[in-house]
Amino acid sequence: MFTENANKIFNRVIEDYHRYDDVDHQPENPFTEGSLDHLLYMKNWVDTVQWHLEDIIRDPQIDPVEALAIKRRIDKSNQVRTDMVEYIDSYLLDKYKDIKPLPDARLNTETPAWAIDRLSILALKIYHMHQEVLRQDVDENHRTQCQKKLDVLLTQQVDLSKAIEELIEDIEAGRKYMKTYKQMKMYNDPSLNPVLYAAKK
Repeated sequence: MFTENANKIFNRVIEDYHRYDDVDHQPENPFTEGSLDHLLYMKNWVDTVQWHLEDIIRDPQIDPVEALAIKRRIDKSNQVRTDMVEYIDSYLLDKYKDIKPLPDARLNTETPAWAIDRLSILALKIYHMHQEVLRQDVDENHRTQCQKKLDVLLTQQVDLSKAIEELIEDIEAGRKYMKTYKQMKMYNDPSLNPVLYAAKK
């Protein structure tokens, strides 16, 4: 199944990252460049690094200059993350380009890749909540509460995986069709962000 493979790749990425636990470590993608597995690996790597940047920037003792640099790095990462989602959708659009939608085919609220994006983030939530369950420097109540949250996250992973599988089945059968839009983020664009274009005057 597609999501079973995706979840395995996401878990591999997270394990690979935590062997170094370094936001500057360069990924060693084991999959063939241009393949869907390669895209999924890179997608989750971007998400994993950004997860830890978000942790770092919340350090109350962080130097303001360093915090600004990290914030700008997170902004750049968000753009890369969006680009990766669009790459995955482009891959799937090409894969299903010869499928003719049925006359009553419907459009989904989100593309497969944006659902996969949520699955990638969910894998990170599960990993880090599991780490909280294993902590020995907290009381039993903390671990119990985190286990309850972990159980919910695991159920959510099953449900989201099933929904993605059903969406892909519907696309393959022509019951639904894909339509993508560029995200057109405005805050990084000097011609669209009023703070940036005002600074040029």
